[in-house]
Amino acid sequence: MSNSIMQYNRGTDALKNWIVTESAYNPKLVGKAEAIFCLGNGYMGQRAAAEEKNMGETRNLFVAGTFNKFADNEVTELPNAADVLWMDFTLDGQAFNLEQGTIVSYERVLNIKEAELTRKVVWTSNENRTYELTFRRFISLDDKHVIAQRVEITPVDQDAEISITSGINAQVSNSGVQHFKEGEKRLFDKKIMQLIQTTTESNIDFVFNTAHQFEKNNEAVEVDGLILMERRQIYYAYNNITVAKGETLVIEKLTNVFTSRDKDVEVEGLKGLKTFAKEHLEGVLKAGYNTLFTAHAKAWEEKVWSVCPITIETAEDFDQLAIRFAQYHLTVFTPAHDNRMNVGAKGLSGEGYKGHTFWDTELFVLPYFIYSHPKVARSLLEYRYLTLPGAHKKAKENGYEGAMFPWESAWLEDGEVTPVWGAADIITGEATKIWSGFIEQHITSDIAFATWQYYQITGDEDFMEKYGYELLLDTAKFWQSRLEWNEEKQEFHINNVIGPDEYKEHVNNNAFTNYTAHWTIKNAMAYYNMLKADKPEIFARLNEKLDLDATYEKWVEKVDKIYLPQPRQEDLVIGQDDTYLSKEIIDLTKYKNQENVGSMFKDYNLTQVNEIQVSKQADIMVLFYLLEDLFSQDVKKANWEYYEPKTLHDSSLSLSTHCVLASDMGDKEMAYNLFNKACAIDLGPNMKTSDHGIHAASLGGIWQCVVNGFGGVRMLNGKLRIVPALPEKWTSLTFPIFWQGDRLEVTVTKNTLTVKKVTNNNEEITFTCGETEYTVKDQVVVEL
Repeated sequence: MSNSIMQYNRGTDALKNWIVTESAYNPKLVGKAEAIFCLGNGYMGQRAAAEEKNMGETRNLFVAGTFNKFADNEVTELPNAADVLWMDFTLDGQAFNLEQGTIVSYERVLNIKEAELTRKVVWTSNENRTYELTFRRFISLDDKHVIAQRVEITPVDQDAEISITSGINAQVSNSGVQHFKEGEKRLFDKKIMQLIQTTTESNIDFVFNTAHQFEKNNEAVEVDGLILMERRQIYYAYNNITVAKGETLVIEKLTNVFTSRDKDVEVEGLKGLKTFAKEHLEGVLKAGYNTLFTAHAKAWEEKVWSVCPITIETAEDFDQLAIRFAQYHLTVFTPAHDNRMNVGAKGLSGEGYKGHTFWDTELFVLPYFIYSHPKVARSLLEYRYLTLPGAHKKAKENGYEGAMFPWESAWLEDGEVTPVWGAADIITGEATKIWSGFIEQHITSDIAFATWQYYQITGDEDFMEKYGYELLLDTAKFWQSRLEWNEEKQEFHINNVIGPDEYKEHVNNNAFTNYTAHWTIKNAMAYYNMLKADKPEIFARLNEKLDLDATYEKWVEKVDKIYLPQPRQEDLVIGQDDTYLSKEIIDLTKYKNQENVGSMFKDYNLTQVNEIQVSKQADIMVLFYLLEDLFSQDVKKANWEYYEPKTLHDSSLSLSTHCVLASDMGDKEMAYNLFNKACAIDLGPNMKTSDHGIHAASLGGIWQCVVNGFGGVRMLNGKLRIVPALPEKWTSLTFPIFWQGDRLEVTVTKNTLTVKKVTNNNEEITFTCGETEYTVKDQVVVEL
């Protein structure tokens, strides 16, 4: 799978299926590579703009968790921090720029294995002089504060005079919004430049230090420069460095980033942080690019690739690359270092969704970490526990009890941060109101489900006692207060909501919402009784905090009267909500075959789409995925056949759910096709899909396609089930999972399933495959 610019098959030998290549430069299509070539380490993420400034680019550096609110009528967002990538080159009097002169050859490569970005350009100036330039960079996984760059310039056909301007440029914004106050700038020891920025509302200090080192012929050289300061800028001008024909000038630019939000630095105030950061960079400079890079590549091997290697044997090499690409970004965008932070819908690769956290984390990203890096999963769930004050505030403001989680979440105390106004309405000409923050409420059940799922798979009792039980009880407390009594039908309804399918607003009894609310209450009741009987101290603490005894009585009174939409007799279809099945049916072929998502809104506005049987994304299907044992195979198949043709997959979350369900239903061809479509959201031929950033949830979903779908791994009521469904084009699949503290290695071939227990925290692990239960002490081979 490739197109004229992005190539996915350039890796050879040890780097086979580890390389993504941009094979040509097109100034109109820079957003794609900027996003998918994003570098980062969970602490920070840097969009892959070029060193020199070019047309149409977006230069972003985000530090996780540093939210700021620009104005009262705006929502908090991750601020775009100073541009430290910036380096301008003048070669024999002409500025090096890809829009001028002639590009003789161009290649930019993301090495996923070692998380390094390399660009090689042979460029001829207007004066007909040719230069070879190589740019390398990485953001360290070994030391999360380090950004390293290395540039090599070789004059090909004559001696050259090279000038360089490079430093720290804080004249950047979030699409025009400036989140920082101007801070101090200074130079230390004629070498280290330091710039301070402080966010305007949250008052977070950012400290940047950067310095340059030069080499010729593999030997360090001193280059004289002039230090310059302008508004929000500090930089060096190194003028007229003479470089002989065929000789290579090497510039290393080493930068560090610290903020006053960092947990790992214990210093007194900004003064202490500035001193600490400067001394830290002195150590970084001593090491130099190559030494730093070796440590960084080793960290990727030890923390990622050796912990969760996934091997696919197939002639379709792209599939192997795609799962590694997903794992790469899951590492880059997840702030595993700090439980006060979570995953943004665009990771740290762009301004889309302002760095906010959605249900994407719980349902699409978290499973990867639960099965592969349980400690990281725990940290992401602790974040939700720490945001409980915001959830209580939202419940109270809406007249409810318990924890009502925000649809979009940012810093712990921020509460609901969904913007109120969105895209243009093509009919009225006004901005469309975004109702999700007001009435998309299933996120509260999603968090409860994820908490329970984490516990069932890991058995982490310490987490439950400190955080988990409280989350499960508090969310159920909300749901019982949210129920509305329908006198006529003598049952409880949940009215005026948006379900997962956001093309249906202000609906009553969205099936996903009702079923998961019911499940949340039932589950909480079971834990209420268990805690009372087995953990009286924890029960007493939570009873005092949440008034559990009174709440339990309400659960008992209400839970069996909650309306749960049932399959219709004539065709077994469950209504997505009270009115979906009575809405107009139109021919959706044009939109099902669309090149860009959301094409329907060129013909209809949201009010009109609301009245048509069309879905943005999986809704009932997500319900079948989470609570699969509540529905028969016949019901699932009937609803699949009804809803899939009406689902446009305009949300990147949708394809992976459909892929796993297609796998479950034995439609291998459809499952594999959906997997390929999910991979193509960021890696496909469409050069505009990723302009606002990568699709974090979809990348988590790709892992689910492989492990939960094709690998068949599922946790069902606390038990492990493995029923593989390998795509026809694959001959084998091997992956690790953690289960109850033990690491298992699962290998699936056409005829066998092998489960090997690698660690010995439990004497044995049981799992089911088909109707049979198996016990693994060291290894079990199942004939499929």
